[in-house]
Amino acid sequence: MLKGFRDFISRGSVVELAVAVVIGAAFTAIVNALVEGFINPLIAASFGEPDLTAVGNFTINEAHFSIGLILAAIFNFLCVAAAIYFFIVVPINKMREMRAKEPEGEEEIEPEEQILLLREIRDALRDRV
Repeated sequence: MLKGFRDFISRGSVVELAVAVVIGAAFTAIVNALVEGFINPLIAASFGEPDLTAVGNFTINEAHFSIGLILAAIFNFLCVAAAIYFFIVVPINKMREMRAKEPEGEEEIEPEEQILLLREIRDALRDRV
């Protein structure tokens, strides 16, 4: 049972997933800082609201609705997804393409004509015996 667990944990996909979660969290913090420090002030200047969550708020029978809250979540998601795609996925794919183009190991060298002739002689002598 412990061996199976160890095999599961040591699999590459589990480690890659853990790295992806950590990197995703780090990029989320960066993108959120960008949104709070740059984008929200732009929205405030455009809509006259402090941030996107204040846009499209209304109340019906004491129930508060916020279209801006939904728009802010979608916008944050798209920013994080774009940052991860352009700064992680694209460079990694380029690196993989470059590695795929590189020759693996040494290429097999064709033997010279003299070596081929010596092999034929060796094989002919072996067949005589």
